Amino acid sequence: MAKLLLLTLLGASLAFVGERLLAFRNSFGAVQELEPVEPQNCVLIEGLENGSEDIDILPSGLAFISSGLKYPGMPNFAPDEPGKIFLIDMNEKNPRAQELEISNGFEKESFNPHGISTFIDKDQTVYLYVVNHPHMKSTVEIFKFEEQQRSLVHLKTIKHELLKSVNNIVVLGPEQFYATRDHYFTNYVLALLEMFLDLHWTSVLFYSPKEVKVVAKGFSSANGITVSLDKKYVYVADATAKNVHVMEKHDNWDLTELKVIHLDTLVDNLSVDPATGDILAGCHPNGMKLLNYNPEDPPGSEVLRIQNVLSEKPRVSTVYTNDGSVLQGSTVASVYQGKILIGTIFHKTLYCVL
Repeated sequence: MAKLLLLTLLGASLAFVGERLLAFRNSFGAVQELEPVEPQNCVLIEGLENGSEDIDILPSGLAFISSGLKYPGMPNFAPDEPGKIFLIDMNEKNPRAQELEISNGFEKESFNPHGISTFIDKDQTVYLYVVNHPHMKSTVEIFKFEEQQRSLVHLKTIKHELLKSVNNIVVLGPEQFYATRDHYFTNYVLALLEMFLDLHWTSVLFYSPKEVKVVAKGFSSANGITVSLDKKYVYVADATAKNVHVMEKHDNWDLTELKVIHLDTLVDNLSVDPATGDILAGCHPNGMKLLNYNPEDPPGSEVLRIQNVLSEKPRVSTVYTNDGSVLQGSTVASVYQGKILIGTIFHKTLYCVL
């Protein structure tokens, strides 16, 4: 009887592991085939060779880019170099990347920038908020942008016990922002186990100097986050669940889920088209190739546009798809006056005229 029970438990365990392996491979797009969709007028931006994980474009057309992210399990072509923030002027005929100098005693050696978000104050001062992972921790750095000097002045480092494994942020007021937590565990092995078991323990946080709280939870891996043009709705990407959550924002900063838009790809960062209100999503059509990087068979890139977000049937269309021959591991796409920048975790940056 004991042997039968043992065999039953062993069989059930093996069946569970097999089911989770299959689900894990499917969630990471292990069998995704890519059909190319590429605008004709595209060029790679010179000087951006080590990633452009997140991009935020000001109404003036100045684009901030975070580069050089070192993220557990992901490739990095310059592991000994600190991360950087670049600026691109989308009004230029041939846009070029310019590294922004950082002043005011900021520790550049451990700079590891991830998600970014800009905030323009009433006096038109521009502030850049950056998710930073110094020594694989999570902080949010606040910089003041000096446009004439093309530099950043470091103002403050935000730390909090809830700000762990932070992926991305969207700033809605002075030191007021939503942040996504993409893993519950900060240990890499436990984080992998968390994804393997699909625990749905990740969340969205709200931060202000007076209050820090969880405002939405139950995500498989909360990733990109942005806000609608009228600031009434917050959009959250759940990467491994392959969907985008549309959340209503309340006066007390709590979020209520209105709908979930299902996509057939891993969703990374989100941005909103300032002309239409559409969501643009940087996606990973084959996530397994990110986890098992092979330069001979690299991960592809994909950008989706979601129109009529609040309608019963949002329209999803493909803006860009490449098998990795041009662009590997796309994370974000941002548009400005008919032009688009597509960023990546560790690879190059693509500029296209749509």
